[in-house]
Amino acid sequence: MNDRPPPFRADHVGSLLRPPRLLEARQRHAAGAFDAAELRAVEDDAIREVVALQRGVGLSAATDGEFRRTSWHMDFIYRLGGITQADGKIEVHFENEEGGLDFTAAALAVTGPVGLDEPIFADDFDFTKSLADEAGMVAKLTIPSPSMVHYRGGRAAIDPDVYPDEEQFWADLTRAYRHELQAMAERGCRYLQLDDTSLAYLNDPTQRARIADLGGDAEHQHEHYIRHLNEAVADRPEGLRVTTHLCRGNFRSSWAASGSYDFVAEALFNDLDVDGFFLEYDDERSGGFQPLRYVPPGKQVVLGLVTTKRPALESKDDLKRRIDEASRFVPLEQLCLSPQCGFSSTVEGNALTFDEQRAKLELVVETAQEIWG
Repeated sequence: MNDRPPPFRADHVGSLLRPPRLLEARQRHAAGAFDAAELRAVEDDAIREVVALQRGVGLSAATDGEFRRTSWHMDFIYRLGGITQADGKIEVHFENEEGGLDFTAAALAVTGPVGLDEPIFADDFDFTKSLADEAGMVAKLTIPSPSMVHYRGGRAAIDPDVYPDEEQFWADLTRAYRHELQAMAERGCRYLQLDDTSLAYLNDPTQRARIADLGGDAEHQHEHYIRHLNEAVADRPEGLRVTTHLCRGNFRSSWAASGSYDFVAEALFNDLDVDGFFLEYDDERSGGFQPLRYVPPGKQVVLGLVTTKRPALESKDDLKRRIDEASRFVPLEQLCLSPQCGFSSTVEGNALTFDEQRAKLELVVETAQEIWG
């Protein structure tokens, strides 16, 4: 097993394409034809296969593909105490090469004191870890960052009778996250990833205008989020490596924001207390590598150069050339390689086949081995 601390030279973000039988089982469960135990048995089998896939392509870390979730973030957020599904809906417009599509997301509301009643995804992680241990791999847990609880609704989603002072909301939320990290570390987790689209979205002037419309401080919101993220990971257990993944949206091969990392880069790289950054760099929407000049020594940067939004396989020579370009701004020994985002951030998944997904992962591993050995 590669005993290098995570992130690894070849890595992936977390979510993988759900097999058809798993989607069918979820539909049958929703219709009342499958009970929870029957659904979990199908999930277990699918996760066994997806861990074997990750081992087979040569990865050193394994996730459960997020197979037990409907979406990458809301399954976690709704299990925090004090947070409920609101009556309203949030309409999010996504762009793609054909024009675009709209996604209707369930809203959330903070209706009580935020807390952690019990560790979230604990049993799920235990199962994945048992498989990863057998395969000689590190089990990686992905959860949404605390910023995602706030970003969509802002202050308006927080009941003022519960939290007249927004700072108290953040204090309770980040305390809940610290308890989650501690509990998962006690179960043997040593690699945890906080997924955060907000810090990438805020590079887009259109998204900043939306924040201003909600009454937020669009020019400084990333700094507020970074401060609270640091509170969430403060005093994390020794041996637990924490990374963050920043993308501009991922739904059925579509995206919600564009723009280079320039707007957030200086504060992000210098101030956010994580061990590594998974960054989206698969096309022109992501801008250049110049923002990486702010990355300090000791932090890993995982370049998401292999797109999960299109099936065409990248050229290995092109990947090597782009990694060389990035190394002009941050030393090569601090760089890693991964797909740009998950393959299936929601159950619908992106417009790739299972074999195309495998080829992308194999390409990441082969390229990393040729560069770093």
